[in-house]
Amino acid sequence: MDSGFYAAMTGLEARTQALDTAAANLANAQTPGYRAEREYFRSVLLGPDALDSQLGETVNNYGLLGGDRLSLTQGALQQTGNPLDLAIEEQGFFEIQTANGLRFTRDGAFHRARNGQLVTGAGEPVFSTTGQPIGVPPGQVSVGTDGTISVDGGTVGAIGVFTFPAGAQLTPEGANRYIGPRGVAPVVSTDAAIHQGAIESANEDVIQGSLDLVMMQRQAEMMLRALTLFHTEFNKFATEDLPKV
Repeated sequence: MDSGFYAAMTGLEARTQALDTAAANLANAQTPGYRAEREYFRSVLLGPDALDSQLGETVNNYGLLGGDRLSLTQGALQQTGNPLDLAIEEQGFFEIQTANGLRFTRDGAFHRARNGQLVTGAGEPVFSTTGQPIGVPPGQVSVGTDGTISVDGGTVGAIGVFTFPAGAQLTPEGANRYIGPRGVAPVVSTDAAIHQGAIESANEDVIQGSLDLVMMQRQAEMMLRALTLFHTEFNKFATEDLPKV
């Protein structure tokens, strides 16, 4: 069978998956703290015996989408003037307690709950550098670049910014919540800086995201047309040429 058929088939599958990713990125371009996902490719066949046959070698010459990885590039910081809006510069995540367990986010739109705790917009407690909820008494709040929280001049805690080892992949949950890698403990960042009165935008540009979506849509259509042509040629060979042999 012509290897061009495999090229068209794997190309269509990869572009279709990438199209879904591009659509999700664009849909969340206005979500604070959203981390865009970027596709990566792998060989169709895996393992030490992948190239033992001519068919395996032919198929393995073409890549399939292996999945998506989070882009950890910095998003733009938008000033809000709210003293409990916090944005992270450089790498790291806030640690929060959700109904499903510990999660990590870059969305720093926080507020003071009725019980005095620092919480997310959904009422989820935000953790300190020691992994405990943070109490914020009434008063004038000041947050230093190192995360130290002071109220009327007195220190009440330090908000945690946590990082993971290089190469560790977080799993998205919803728009801007992430699950830490299984078996990998986060550590307090020593490089990140906190900006008070600001929110980090998604690290997905609307214009670039729109262009990516259109480009991948056109590529998927191109692969579909190529696959249709190969399929037509194979049918012609099977019905007209093969009976003559």
